[in-house]
Amino acid sequence: MSSRKEELWKTMEQMNLSSAVMEKMQRKLNEQEKTPAKKTSMEDFETLTIIGRGAFGEVRVCRKLDTQKVYAMKIMKKSEMVKKNQVAHIRAERDVLALADNPWVVKLHYSFQDPHNLYLVMEYLAGGDLMTILMKYDILTEEQTRFYIAETALAIKSVHGLNYVHRDLKPDNILLDRTGHVKLSDFGLCKEFEAAPAPFLEQYQEEAKRAAGDGKSASSAHGGKESWKTRGRKLAYSTVGTPDYIAPEVFAQTGYGQECDWWSLGVIMYECLVGYPPFYADHPMSTCRKIVNWKKTLLFPEEACLSRNAKDLIKRLICGRKDRLSFDEIKEHAFFKNVNWDSLRDDKAAIVPRVTSDIDTQNFDKFEDLPVSEEHELSADASQSFIGYTFKRVEQPKALSANFFAPPDDEE
Repeated sequence: MSSRKEELWKTMEQMNLSSAVMEKMQRKLNEQEKTPAKKTSMEDFETLTIIGRGAFGEVRVCRKLDTQKVYAMKIMKKSEMVKKNQVAHIRAERDVLALADNPWVVKLHYSFQDPHNLYLVMEYLAGGDLMTILMKYDILTEEQTRFYIAETALAIKSVHGLNYVHRDLKPDNILLDRTGHVKLSDFGLCKEFEAAPAPFLEQYQEEAKRAAGDGKSASSAHGGKESWKTRGRKLAYSTVGTPDYIAPEVFAQTGYGQECDWWSLGVIMYECLVGYPPFYADHPMSTCRKIVNWKKTLLFPEEACLSRNAKDLIKRLICGRKDRLSFDEIKEHAFFKNVNWDSLRDDKAAIVPRVTSDIDTQNFDKFEDLPVSEEHELSADASQSFIGYTFKRVEQPKALSANFFAPPDDEE
């Protein structure tokens, strides 16, 4: 007898049910064991609007046909993942999403695959993301920024509690639920400690070494925030990515730990208050040089009128890794005075997004359907890379339903 069946049987015995009811329940349990679990597949879903597109696939809003529940489905081409050496990344993302079960990380419900694609089916957060907020409002107030930075800090801490470091924190990866509260997503660069380095960062590593060696930095790009809004979003959807939020020790290969995520938080805070990230440049490699030489290139424009506490917190996050604040130190900083960290998620969000239905996508960019491309068959060795990818979240057990224990039709 399975452990779940034993548990149910003991529960029924404790309830002192009649023999007729016990026999009925026994028949139901036997029928359940005989019925093989159905594998999740694309046939179970109706795909709707596209809300994201990247180098390896796209994200669509979808509806599960049997329950009518709405989800966000991330669809990734296996051939592209193998070609661009991204297999380890997508597995890391799937692992951390499967492991996480808290209000600060987007919840993964299913992962499955077919011969050509990988699928992640997650909760759909209709509020959009922080980049959408920044593009709409341009600059946030310190009160609004305080809310987003505090909630993101709590979300980062939850990832660190799983023994992971995110490494790719940016406004595009800070999603908002329909009430405006934060959840982290996109763990493609997430690294478990002692894991291998990410190939994605290799394009910047040589540049970082050269920048550290010659001490040169790109000229300041203050005043270019209009071009940043468009370029930043485009880079988020590309294979190139953007190094704007990455701590110098990550792509300089000087050794790093969880503190690299606090650097990223400081960069995001700066962007919220100033309108563009502190190391913005016209080319990603120029940004890389500026990050490595942050002591000279971290500047605060006078017209931004940042408070002393805001500047101090940013400078204590965008700094050398040994001097960077920890989560507990961030909580105690004067910028967060009067913030109730325990009830933050229960309080009203700084900006409540407009959401009109469970499939509303107005808070996301618009994308057109692309022509169906030719599918490439994977080699046997490449196919082996995706073994064990399937996942189905087991929800917390609920109380046994009244229907389950209803007496047979012939019993009064």
